[in-house]
Amino acid sequence: MRLTMSERRSITRIEALRYQKARKKEKKMILDHFTYQTEYNRCYASYLLRDYGKKVKLRLNESQSLIITTDRRIKAKRIKTKTYDDKVLIALKNIWYIADCICGKRLAPLLEEIIPSLERFKEINLDISTRSKLLEISPATIDRLLAQERKKLTLKCRSKTKPGSLLKHQIPIKTFSEWDDTKPGFVQIDLVGHDGGYLSDDYLQTLDVSDVATAWTETQAVRNKAQIWVLQALQNIKKKLPFRLLGIDSDNGSEFINAHLWRYCIENQITFTRSRPYKKNDLCFVEQKNYSVVRKTVGYYRYDTEQELTLINQLYAHLRLYTNFFQPVMKLVEKTRIGSKVTKKYDYPLSPYKRVLKSSQIPQENKTELSKLYLNLNPAELKRKITNCQNKLLQLAQLKTKIRKKNLTQAENLGYTLPAEKGFYDGLNL
Repeated sequence: MRLTMSERRSITRIEALRYQKARKKEKKMILDHFTYQTEYNRCYASYLLRDYGKKVKLRLNESQSLIITTDRRIKAKRIKTKTYDDKVLIALKNIWYIADCICGKRLAPLLEEIIPSLERFKEINLDISTRSKLLEISPATIDRLLAQERKKLTLKCRSKTKPGSLLKHQIPIKTFSEWDDTKPGFVQIDLVGHDGGYLSDDYLQTLDVSDVATAWTETQAVRNKAQIWVLQALQNIKKKLPFRLLGIDSDNGSEFINAHLWRYCIENQITFTRSRPYKKNDLCFVEQKNYSVVRKTVGYYRYDTEQELTLINQLYAHLRLYTNFFQPVMKLVEKTRIGSKVTKKYDYPLSPYKRVLKSSQIPQENKTELSKLYLNLNPAELKRKITNCQNKLLQLAQLKTKIRKKNLTQAENLGYTLPAEKGFYDGLNL
């Protein structure tokens, strides 16, 4: 049975007194017994017993001296100068907030790209030493330095998809395992509902479109799930894509499985496929964007007014530039399973913009236009515009909550029971 450290210290204190007074043969027996009990290395054990509790006399001057009792267990603290000082930490925090608080593995490669952009627009002013340290910093060091800051930022949702049976037999099923598209233009689409937990009446929806090869993401808010609005939003997004739309993969909701979208895909020579029912992982590329792009930006409040529709689409106009040009993405390259252990390998973090530039299947004209647009983008300014729109949405949500509580109180005073979903916006002038 292994001894605890406190037990070892007690034995050391007792045996050291005997060891220091014993003769040579007795020391050997004490040392053998001590190493057997504590399981210390013999060399370390003799060193510990020999010097434990010894007194050292230091002569300060002719009349004064100082006696020090040694304890080999106590070691001098190593004094190490900080490589990354406060200047580096302050600059790193500012850049981290501008980059939407992403992890170190994504932020480290982004620093080489975002620092020149921020300096070009005079958002940051770094001295030579701080700049060089930021460019050399490792992902692990970034996470360690920002650990306390990340703790300060210490927000799921049910699916509202209704099955669409129309044309199901004509639209082939495509599963997650079949997605091996290295060619840009094959996208996955999904709707994100902004009901806020109140399912009655119409509420806004966000059409989320994500390219599989480049992770380029486009979003647009629509009034509801009506086929006309969804198709119109998809047509608008198609014009914004930096490549030709070649294929669409959707879930089995009636907003997608309908004659309008089916006819549109045939006319524009777009491959249209659908996922298996109740298999969300078939749409994993767009599902992860539903949170990281949509939910993380607009939250889980209820939005159902024209003012909110306009405001959210203004937010998305800034968000598409911020996400696609300044948010690095790590794509899964390999996944191996050994027993219960799963090991995943990811590629080098690159923004969707960089992945578009690297693709040999996109025309050079499109790449040139994107490069010109990139030079005029200020990530800090985009972040401020996004935050401004978010604050306005939050104010509208809080205002509606107050009015709903007021209406509920008035109804109770009159003796009526007002359903939670009804009268939510009575008296609200937006």
